[in-house]
Amino acid sequence: MKILVINGPNINMLGIREPGIYGTQDYMSLRKLIEDTGVECDINVEEYQSNHEGDIVDKIQHAYGRVDGIVINPAAYTHTSVAILDALKAVGIPTVEVHISNVSAREDFRQISYVRQYCVKTISGLGIEGYRQAILYLKDLIEFKRSK
Repeated sequence: MKILVINGPNINMLGIREPGIYGTQDYMSLRKLIEDTGVECDINVEEYQSNHEGDIVDKIQHAYGRVDGIVINPAAYTHTSVAILDALKAVGIPTVEVHISNVSAREDFRQISYVRQYCVKTISGLGIEGYRQAILYLKDLIEFKRSK
């Protein structure tokens, strides 16, 4: 099983950017959690981060036929990117949306999520632990679909 974890803009600044909102764990801690989860669950997990919308679209398209699931934190592109939504729809790969902060308790503009229209689940407000939960959810979903 292979799962692609995609992080959008500024996720690489974890621990520096607004620690009161995003916590003090840094980006390397997030990467380690993702890697450790993959090892513990016998999942090949690839992590990718970009500050550029088109690069994220390219990565999603490149995943077609190569991965079984996607975990995505589009960050600011959550609220603006129809292009990322369309790429997810195009590849048809089960996807879980993750947000480190509780976006539903934040600014009005953060209440809109384009990618949520495609995703099978959204996990929000659990800090970086949300990534582990998303990977585990996809693992169970993919295994269930394969067993049918």
